[in-house]
Amino acid sequence: MRMTVFGTGYLGATHAACMAELGHEVLGVDVDAVKVDRLCQGEVPFFEPGLPEILSRHVESGRLRFTTDYAEAAEFADLHFIGVGTPQRKGDFAADISHVEDVVARLAPLVSRDAVVAGKSTVPVGTAARLQEIADRSAADGVRVDVVWNPEFLREGFAVEDTLRPGRIVVGLSDPECAARALIDEAYAPIMESDPCPVIVTDLATSEMVKVSANAFLATKISFINAVSEVCEAAGADVTVLADAIGMDPRIGRKFLGAGLGFGGGCLPKDIRAFMARAGELGAAQALTFLREVDTINMRRRDKMVDLAAEVCGGTVIGTTVAVLGAAFKPNSDDVRDSPALNVAGMLSLKGARAVVYDPQALDNARALFPTLAYADSALEACEGADVVLVATEWGEFVELEPAAVARVARGRVLLDGRNCMPGERWREAGWTYRALGRGVSAPADARAVAGAAAAVAGSAALARV
Repeated sequence: MRMTVFGTGYLGATHAACMAELGHEVLGVDVDAVKVDRLCQGEVPFFEPGLPEILSRHVESGRLRFTTDYAEAAEFADLHFIGVGTPQRKGDFAADISHVEDVVARLAPLVSRDAVVAGKSTVPVGTAARLQEIADRSAADGVRVDVVWNPEFLREGFAVEDTLRPGRIVVGLSDPECAARALIDEAYAPIMESDPCPVIVTDLATSEMVKVSANAFLATKISFINAVSEVCEAAGADVTVLADAIGMDPRIGRKFLGAGLGFGGGCLPKDIRAFMARAGELGAAQALTFLREVDTINMRRRDKMVDLAAEVCGGTVIGTTVAVLGAAFKPNSDDVRDSPALNVAGMLSLKGARAVVYDPQALDNARALFPTLAYADSALEACEGADVVLVATEWGEFVELEPAAVARVARGRVLLDGRNCMPGERWREAGWTYRALGRGVSAPADARAVAGAAAAVAGSAALARV
């Protein structure tokens, strides 16, 4: 079938390419002519494993095209997906849905026959009903534009897999018997024929709340284990062993119980804030007050990491060099929006350290956001002359670093594991002091090692200042 996808950012470009992979003819639409030109040449403007191959293949075949022309899009298909951004509104916690509204307001008057607009963006509950009102006002006489909601559940780094083999498909309809259902079923028919998954058909409000509720739950789970990790540090306990133990309970599960720097990116932080804001607008603010503490715990992790760096440096990072390994908010992504890694690097710099950042994919985006930081083109280059090595994003290449190789270029022998992902015992055996959030220094030998390392780092910092 033919379909359009409005918005060619992370969500839109992925959905468009994957729908073409399923056999459909797809037209991607965006107001950014430069982005459209790049996509027309088969270039993906962001990093996502597997996506460049799919996109270039279907651009070459002609099954996937891109345009800035809304009139062309209105004539091309009867099913129009919306995948534009809904960022946090300036000066407010609420989501900015102006881009979503603009798509419907511009598209509806151009539609010459009945059509379906399927929203995929994460929006506050009630948005679809509002868009339906816009469509009803804007569409030509005798033309019906139905708004339905079909939320996305993409994990950055696994977006292609999540689109082609979803864990579930949620469809929100104003009327379960409306004609829109048939178009949505046709769009996902190739998936249901080859690798079927649960399909949940519900009302518009419920479908809008599914994604934001899922993100709120995941954020809560992450902040829960990070709150427990603070108690572990105070008690001398090990949060990673604790997480393994409670994660064996099938009611809890081990996923998203990784203590460390916390969550970031363009979804979880802004989505939980928008959820709180919308609950307040609906008169249900008290129901989500716990999310404010979830947000607070998450942001506090970054301060804790900077405090730990100061601790191992003898009380201050002034005059020290810290290699920050990681800039993206998570591995397999070049997304630096609200990145804990970059935030920590920035705070270290403001506190007087020389923070040298390296990331396998996110360096260009990091430089654009934090141009005053120092950057390196490899992990070992970042570690040259470093008093402290801080792992802030759990890229596989950092986990596989050889302690001896790092020791040959670094000045100090302190490894701070901001993601509890490094093989700490191997680094200790190689003569390094290993520290991580949520894993307090309980053994006397470790305490002596930390004290010695702090003295050595402080000494080298003093020399650097001289």
